[in-house]
Amino acid sequence: MTVILLALGAACCLGLGFVLQQAAAQHAPMKDYLSLRLLLDLVRVPQWLAGIALMVVGMALGAVALGMGDITLVEPLLATNLLFAMALSRRLTRQRLGRTGWGGLWLLAGGVTAFIVAGRPQGGSRSTDHLWQWLIMGMVLGTALLLAAVAKREQVHVSLEAALLGVAAGLLYGLQDALTRISGEHFGQGGWSALLASWQPYAIVVLGVLALVLVQSAFESAPLRLSLPALTAAQPLAGIACGVGFLGDQLQVTPGALAWEAAGIVAIVSGIVLIGTHPAMPPGAGRAESPTSHVFG
Repeated sequence: MTVILLALGAACCLGLGFVLQQAAAQHAPMKDYLSLRLLLDLVRVPQWLAGIALMVVGMALGAVALGMGDITLVEPLLATNLLFAMALSRRLTRQRLGRTGWGGLWLLAGGVTAFIVAGRPQGGSRSTDHLWQWLIMGMVLGTALLLAAVAKREQVHVSLEAALLGVAAGLLYGLQDALTRISGEHFGQGGWSALLASWQPYAIVVLGVLALVLVQSAFESAPLRLSLPALTAAQPLAGIACGVGFLGDQLQVTPGALAWEAAGIVAIVSGIVLIGTHPAMPPGAGRAESPTSHVFG
């Protein structure tokens, strides 16, 4: 229960923080798109700093939850950050939930419940096959970088750019969560000396900065509903893949359990999409939609 409460607290902070960040990022100059200069511009905006503070608290709570529980349990719960983002957005826009909002809410909540109850995630021994571990991490990182490159170099719709950046950032955050779990194990075994002697904490920082640039660029370029659902859906999928792939997390694999787990994941993604496209999500300004606009210099 402690792990669940910590994960839900993390989701609350993340969801509220994302709304505040997008509200500030949409006013940033487009010349800083997908550049570290974007963070230097935003750091002078109090609203963005408040959003970042909430996100840092959320990540800290998530790290504690990952240290106490399994990533296959924590990641689906973190996906509920969209519910808290919707709550704040609904208050700001004064939109009613309606069928779409309630449908998305129940699908997301029901999907998380179905996955956890059917899968019964539990920890196991971490894989000693380092080649397999590096392969999975390389696939997640490579996919994220490829999506970011497509968003930057191709002449695509603004909505597609934001979605691609959202997925890329979500994959990086999922990988970051997996490395956070490993870092927690190092700290538990040997304290600060063991933690600082490992490479994972430094990779976490690099992944965090890269993901932050992708997220803020997506928030800057398009409404929140075009990027946050993609980010929220991709993060737990990447985290679960890492958890089962090399962290030793175990799920029930009976035919019935697998069916419910798959149904839970489908419901989670469907609920995220419905909530993310609800009118209550702040529209933002973003760039004008154009199928042929090449917006990068």
